[in-house]
Amino acid sequence: MRHTFVRRELKTVAAHFTQYFLSVNKTAIRDAILAQLRAELALQAGAAQMARDEAISEESRAESKYDTHGQEAAYLAEGQAKLAGEIETSLALYAGLPLPAFAPDSVIALGAVIELATRSRSSWYFLGPRAGGIELCVAGRDILVLTPQSPLGRQFLGKRVGDTVQMPGRSGASTGHKILTVE
Repeated sequence: MRHTFVRRELKTVAAHFTQYFLSVNKTAIRDAILAQLRAELALQAGAAQMARDEAISEESRAESKYDTHGQEAAYLAEGQAKLAGEIETSLALYAGLPLPAFAPDSVIALGAVIELATRSRSSWYFLGPRAGGIELCVAGRDILVLTPQSPLGRQFLGKRVGDTVQMPGRSGASTGHKILTVE
């Protein structure tokens, strides 16, 4: 009877230690996301400007009805400008994104940092509103940004610590992975 009590107390102490001393700094995650988005925006804006300059340059003027170099450059500039606009929208969303604290029994929602048990290690994910696929390293943890529109992001929504999500394996068969923590 006493051993059960001691084990329960040790688990509680370990959980509190993990929560207060090893928790992920979500502000650092958001700052890293914003930095990557700003770098991508600068790159896309520069590329859009170069394509625009190419489209309106004298050298791009059509010499025959089959010469479409200038038109192609204009299409490219338009596409890159649209992409830059999408990045600006992502920047605005992340700048104003609330970073809620999640209790151990909370359901996963936007702003959550999720630790998922994989075969021999843990994987970390941040559930954000846009810009899924960004890979970060914050406080020694590799974190992948997911959105609710992604297959794994959809599975995370509404789940809690201890629930499982399905991920495709190397052979194509789905395997269940346990959610270890939600911060």
